[in-house]
Amino acid sequence: MARAAGKKKVEAGDNIWVQTDILMTHDVCGPGTIGVFKREFGDKAKVWDPNKVVIIPDHYIFTADSKSNRNVDILREFVREQNLPYFYDVIDDANGTWKFDPSKGMLQKQYGSHYAGVCHTALPQKGHTRPGEILFGTDSHTCMAGAFNEFATGIGNTDAGFVMGTGKLLLKVPETMHFRLEGRLQPGVMAKDIILHCIGEIGFDGATYRALQFDGSGIQYLTMDDRMTIANMAIEAGGKNAIFEFDDQTKAAVDQRCKLNGTKETYQPVERDKKEKFVYELTVDLSALEPIVACHPDPGQRKLAKDMTGTKLDRAYVGSCTGGKTSDFVEFARVLRGRKVVIDTFGVPATPEIVHDLQTARWGDRTIWQILTDAGVQMTENAGCAACLGGPVDTFGRMNAPMKCISATNRNFPGRMGHKESQVFLASPATVAASALTGHITDPREFLS
Repeated sequence: MARAAGKKKVEAGDNIWVQTDILMTHDVCGPGTIGVFKREFGDKAKVWDPNKVVIIPDHYIFTADSKSNRNVDILREFVREQNLPYFYDVIDDANGTWKFDPSKGMLQKQYGSHYAGVCHTALPQKGHTRPGEILFGTDSHTCMAGAFNEFATGIGNTDAGFVMGTGKLLLKVPETMHFRLEGRLQPGVMAKDIILHCIGEIGFDGATYRALQFDGSGIQYLTMDDRMTIANMAIEAGGKNAIFEFDDQTKAAVDQRCKLNGTKETYQPVERDKKEKFVYELTVDLSALEPIVACHPDPGQRKLAKDMTGTKLDRAYVGSCTGGKTSDFVEFARVLRGRKVVIDTFGVPATPEIVHDLQTARWGDRTIWQILTDAGVQMTENAGCAACLGGPVDTFGRMNAPMKCISATNRNFPGRMGHKESQVFLASPATVAASALTGHITDPREFLS
């Protein structure tokens, strides 16, 4: 933050103007951001830097709702007007209009070659996350990019409209909470269990406007997918951002994606301050963690999965930025392989690249996709946010009646996945899989022995 502000150093509580490296917006907040930008800077105004604006439609896409479809068209019109290079459109026709066709059903692919899927997963895949940079996004889970050693946080439409015109934003430097991860996860325990444990320790508002710093010897055993899962849910504790240290894994992932997509390849990682100060410290022994469930009505309601076997379920769901990555589905399949689910179970990959991974990667004589569909999972090729945040009533996997759902998504406040009287239990993909097999919340270790 000091670098972005042009200062030698900054302290928690300082108010500073920072230069933006990337501004991301999507179909829900993009039209509003564009409206603010034009209102304040003029109808003919140009964005401060076309190469630093990334627009990713992903939220309310595969729905027949006409207003949702129109939001994507508003983004396309703005991109054409501004000549923005980083627009991951749902369709290939730059002059066309988007309309979802419900007659094709919810499972068959309905997007073009440029579509990227869920913004937070797509940003690193498309080479837009770099160590040491400042990333703002009009979505609270923008903090997921902190896995890549950058300051990433969600902002509102008004702030985003200002950034769009100036490239700057006024921020207060957050205090830092320190989470030291030691040891190594045991079979059946995933990164989702780490962050649910941490949120359970501090509460769903325990990190309000604070940075969550994750380090320790256990980090070396966590993949970039794992780190993304953890960083993603910093906001579920009220956090401003999450941050991981830069290491060889970070470098390999970032360098590969920037080169593959032709995005900027230079960056300057940030290191820990030798005089760092923390307002809270917690050491987590990863080897001692067990599968965890966050209960209705907020992510801080932590319980062990093994203690919740009496909780009957109506639905299971795997997907979203935090739970729809390739590795998430691999662990989902590890539990389901050769078995059948007994409740309605939905799978929504986060990006088209992940759809391809699952449909081509083989486990024995079957692909991961086939293993899941053989188990009875309804897998859609239409990568996106889907029912993670409810959406229009025809959204794939949405709960349109009071139900109990176990989900690998990131938020479980009332109404989050649809009906306001539904209940969402957050868990890892492994725990979701085990629960889908039994119809009640189940510790996945029962199926991995």
